[in-house]
Amino acid sequence: MLSDRHSSAGAAAGEMAATQALTALRGDYPVFAPGEVWLVGAGPGDPGLLTLDALAALLQADVVVYDALVDARVLGLARTGAQLQFAGKRGGRPSIAQEDICMHLVDQARRGLRVLRLKGGDPFVFGRGGEEMLALAAAGVPFRVIPGVTAGLGGLASVGIPATMRGVNQAIILATGHDPDEEGGIDWSALARTHQPMVLYMGLRNLDKIAQALMRGGLPSSTPAAVIASATLTDQQVIVSRLDSIASEAHAAHIAAPAMVVIGEIVRTRQQLLDACKHAVANAPGPACEG
Repeated sequence: MLSDRHSSAGAAAGEMAATQALTALRGDYPVFAPGEVWLVGAGPGDPGLLTLDALAALLQADVVVYDALVDARVLGLARTGAQLQFAGKRGGRPSIAQEDICMHLVDQARRGLRVLRLKGGDPFVFGRGGEEMLALAAAGVPFRVIPGVTAGLGGLASVGIPATMRGVNQAIILATGHDPDEEGGIDWSALARTHQPMVLYMGLRNLDKIAQALMRGGLPSSTPAAVIASATLTDQQVIVSRLDSIASEAHAAHIAAPAMVVIGEIVRTRQQLLDACKHAVANAPGPACEG
């Protein structure tokens, strides 16, 4: 899918304001040279979580090759005249082969264009950024990596679930939610034995199977679990339950991807936060626990 950012007086004024703000906050920001590819994380969704260097990339790129989970408001920051090219992947749907995406990035850069590869979250956290980086290096194409806030951490924070909590966990596991029956997949029993919280990317479809595998591995059925859909956005949804019922409750609530799954004792902190907020509101007038 191809589209262009059309020029208008309003767009030009907006770009100028964005550039001025970027300069004030960042100073001398990185220069996007022709023939370069930048692999950039767009964060978990909310444009407010975009980094300044990601904004610098958008304001300079000739071509923006973007993924399915990049918010339209983020794409709206691209400079006037930039070409927007969709190259997203969504589980179970037809999508462009990764090899073809890598070849396309190389081809566009060799044409002397400033190519922005824009990914939801962080490009190196289940974003295939590593594959693209190696393909660019092998082709001799100069590149830069701009990290982003990964949904597995930013999404949790947005709903009051800390990734780490003193006295609760000493580690956190980030994993993809692939089918436990797939050959060569994750050893869910081994993860269960760590008794450390897990954050699952793309785990909604196989959540029931994963929960069963974790319980077979020794994780108690009463382990707290949550599903966070459309994290950080206005239509964000949160379901909190137990490991043995989280899949059925998410299904009953019609929760749809994109969604993160978090399993472990850190989930209890959300309810503690909500209880504290209720107490604060009852005992002190005015806003409390905003966010």
